[in-house]
Amino acid sequence: MSPDEILAINEHRPWPLPRTPWIMRQTWNDLLFAHWSLAAGQLRALVPAQLELDLFDGKAWVAVTPFHMTDVAFRGIPPVPVLSTFPELNVRTYVTYRGKSGVFFFSLDAFNPPAVWGARLAYHLPYFYARMFVDVEEGGEYGTREVQYSSSRFRAPQAEFKGVYRPTSMAAESVPGTVEKFLTERYRLYTVHDGGVYGADIHHVPWKLQTAEATIARNTMASAAGINLPAGKPLLHFSKRLDVLVWPIRRV
Repeated sequence: MSPDEILAINEHRPWPLPRTPWIMRQTWNDLLFAHWSLAAGQLRALVPAQLELDLFDGKAWVAVTPFHMTDVAFRGIPPVPVLSTFPELNVRTYVTYRGKSGVFFFSLDAFNPPAVWGARLAYHLPYFYARMFVDVEEGGEYGTREVQYSSSRFRAPQAEFKGVYRPTSMAAESVPGTVEKFLTERYRLYTVHDGGVYGADIHHVPWKLQTAEATIARNTMASAAGINLPAGKPLLHFSKRLDVLVWPIRRV
């Protein structure tokens, strides 16, 4: 979708589009949401005190989200092949600040050194450079037969992910009031830097999710951030593609 087409679809947002111009576009591909629910007390000390944990049915949630990016470019600048396409893997939870919901990242791993250091400096985000591999086998009943994904961080704290995942249903928008809607329809990221709360808005059309299954052979992404994931199976969803617009980070 073009930026104008994305901006034209905005009735689903929890608050209006920012008045300032967006500065970057991205496309997120073959994304897996692997969510675990935890007692809020297990995360409270790991999230800055300025941010309130956002709970669903009294539980906090942690997601490990492998995907790969394409068409990453600043507004008005064409994508640079080497810099605009790379894998990324996030560990995140859900927070609110002054009544507005958002995402808080424990870590973001990417196979792109300039993106890692640029995001660390400009957005105050905990990006890490990692050796990553993605192989997508197209086809099958639900559009993607299989995604093989691996990530191994180059620097401490060490963190690894290795798994295979696939969609198991047709894509559909989440129903309001469901946990899927709560976990995915988020339009701001938050971070805390030098005691101040910063936020960056994003915009995209509503997620179209597919249920998913995964075989995860190795996953120390959350434990590297001090999070002990429960032993049960995670809640899994897949998204084939989402075009995203990003605004500058600012103190909120």
